[in-house]
Amino acid sequence: MPSSPTLAADQPPTAAPDTGRGRRADLIVVIVAVVLAVWVTSGLWRDPNQRAITVNSSDQALFEWLLAFGGHAVTHGENPLFTHLLNVPDGVNLAVNTSITVYAVVFAPLTYLIGPPATFLVILTLNLAATALAWYWLLSRRLVGSRLAAGVGALFIAFSPGMVSHANAHLNWTAGWLVPLLVAAVFALRRPGRWWRGGLALGVLVAVAFSIAAEGLFFTALAVAVFLGVWAVHPARRAQARAALPDFLRGLAVTALVAGVLLAYPLWLHFAGPQRFHGTGFDPVIHAEDIAAFGAYPSRSLAGAAGLDTSLAPNPTEENSFFGLPLLLLTVACFGLLWRRASPGRRATLTALGVTAVVFAVLSWGPLAKWNGRRTGQLLPFGVLDNLPVVNAALPSRLALVVAPVIGVLLAYTVDRLRATPPGRTATWAWGVGFAVALLPLLPTPLLTSVRPPVPEFVTAGTWRQYVSPGGVLTPIPLTLDVTPDGQRWQAYALAHRQGEFRLPAGFFLGPGGPDGRGRIGPPPRTFDTLMDQAGRTGLVPIVTEGSIRLSRADLRYWGVEAVVLPDEVHGAKYDLDEDALRRTATALLGEPRRVDDVWLWTVPAS
Repeated sequence: MPSSPTLAADQPPTAAPDTGRGRRADLIVVIVAVVLAVWVTSGLWRDPNQRAITVNSSDQALFEWLLAFGGHAVTHGENPLFTHLLNVPDGVNLAVNTSITVYAVVFAPLTYLIGPPATFLVILTLNLAATALAWYWLLSRRLVGSRLAAGVGALFIAFSPGMVSHANAHLNWTAGWLVPLLVAAVFALRRPGRWWRGGLALGVLVAVAFSIAAEGLFFTALAVAVFLGVWAVHPARRAQARAALPDFLRGLAVTALVAGVLLAYPLWLHFAGPQRFHGTGFDPVIHAEDIAAFGAYPSRSLAGAAGLDTSLAPNPTEENSFFGLPLLLLTVACFGLLWRRASPGRRATLTALGVTAVVFAVLSWGPLAKWNGRRTGQLLPFGVLDNLPVVNAALPSRLALVVAPVIGVLLAYTVDRLRATPPGRTATWAWGVGFAVALLPLLPTPLLTSVRPPVPEFVTAGTWRQYVSPGGVLTPIPLTLDVTPDGQRWQAYALAHRQGEFRLPAGFFLGPGGPDGRGRIGPPPRTFDTLMDQAGRTGLVPIVTEGSIRLSRADLRYWGVEAVVLPDEVHGAKYDLDEDALRRTATALLGEPRRVDDVWLWTVPAS
C-alpha cells in the first residue's frame, strides 16, 4: 500500500526516550496489531484447509499454488519465474503475474510442513500485523514524538478500508510493511556520506518489493516522486533540497545498479520473455474509483455491518478508498490545525502531503469520472496516461491506496500536536469526539469465509500417479480457470506433499491473447473447455455432434491429456456448478467413466 510521508520536515517535538513507558507503548501496539490481524482473518483460522475467502476464493487458490510452486521450484532446481505446469503446452510467464517469489522461497519450509492453505493464512495475517508495526516504527522513531500518535496513525494505515479489502486473498497488496521501509530508505539517501550504503540497502529492498508486490512498488515510487518534487521546490526547503541533491542522486544511481543486477532476468522476462503481454486487459473505467466512494463506508467494517455500506466498488476486493465522510472532514480539520501552527518547513511537508493525496485521488478516478455509480462523461488526467507502458498494467482505482497513508500521517501529526500543546478541555473533548466518530465506524470486521470442497482422495492418496505418467497432463472438468480453481489447488497439494508433478492444460494466470495485444485470464478457449463451461454453468448438456466429439478429442491430444477427472463436488469461485451435467457431457464426448476413489475418471488414449 503505497504512501509518501514526510521528509523529516521539522523534527518531531521531542522523541520519547526509550523508557519503560515507551517499551510498554510499543508492546501495546504489537498486541493490538496482532489481535486485529487475527480478528480480520479469524474465519480462515477455523480450518485453513477447508475454508476459503468467500468473495475471492479464486485468488486464494492462486496464491496457495504460487507458494507451493515456488517452494517446489527452489527445491527441485526449476525456474521459479516460468512454468510449464500450467497452460500446456505454452507455459506461463510468472514474471508478468503476481509471483510473490520471495514469500514462496522464504516460507517454503512452512509450506512443506503445514501445506499451502495454512501458509497462505500465516502470511496474510503477518502482512496485516507487520504493516502496522512497520508504520509504527517509521512514525514513532522518525516523524512524531508521541507513541500514542504513532500508534493511531500506524493502526489506521494497516487496517484502513483498502487494506482490509485487499485482505480478501491479496498477499501482494497486504504486504504494506514494504512501504515505510522503502520510504525510510529513500529518505536515508540524503544523509552526507551515506549514499553508497543507503543505495545498496534500497536496491536490495526494491528487488524484494518487486518480487512480492511489483504494482505496489510502482505506486510507491510514483508517490514518493510526487512528494519529493513538491517538497523540494517549496521555498522553505529549496536550499536544503539543493544541498542534499548530489548525495541523493548518487544513492539513486547505486540503487538502480543493485536493483538492475538483481532484477535483470525478471525484468527481461517481464518485458521481453515468452508469454508476455502489455496491459492487463481490465477495463480502466470499470476498475476506477467512484468519486462518491471516498465518502462511503466499506463493507467489512462496523459501519458496513450496520448496513451503511454501498456497492460503489467493482468488487469487494477493490474498496480502495471508502473512508467515510466523517474521516474526510476530520482530515481537513487536521490539515487546517497543523497548517495554522506550522513553521515554514512543516508547511512544505504539509503541502507535499496534500498535493500527493489530491494527485492520487484524482488519478484513481480513472479516465472518465463516475459519481455514485453513474458515468458523468468528464475526461480525467488518467485518460492521458492509460496507454503508457507499465501504467497500462495498473488498475486506476488502486491509486487511491496512496491516500490512506497520507491520512494516517496527518492523524499522527495531529495527535502529536494536541499532546504537545493541549488546546483546552473543551477543544480536547471536541477533537476526541471527532476522532471517535471518524474512526470507530471503520473498525474492521472479519473477512467472509465459507467451506470449500476438500482436495479429493484421488489426489491426496496419490492415486493419480497410476493414471498419469511423471510430468504428464491431468485435467479436472471444468478446466482450471479463475472461476474454477480446483485444478491448481490439487496441483499445489501434490507439489507441497512431494507426490511429483502433473501438468494442467489451462490455469488461473494472466497471459497473452487479449484484445489489442493485452493480457487475458487463462488461455483462449477451445471446443472441449467451452462445452464443459456451458454444461457446468447452465446445468444443461449441450448438443453433442460427431464434429464436437472430434474437436474435443483433438483438444485433449493437443494438450497431451492422459486423465480427465470430475470430483463429486466442484468448487465454483463465482457461481455454483452442476456436477451431473458435467458428467453427462463428458460421457457424451469421451464415453463411460470409471469410479476411482472419490472421482469419476476418463482415461485418454495416447493416439
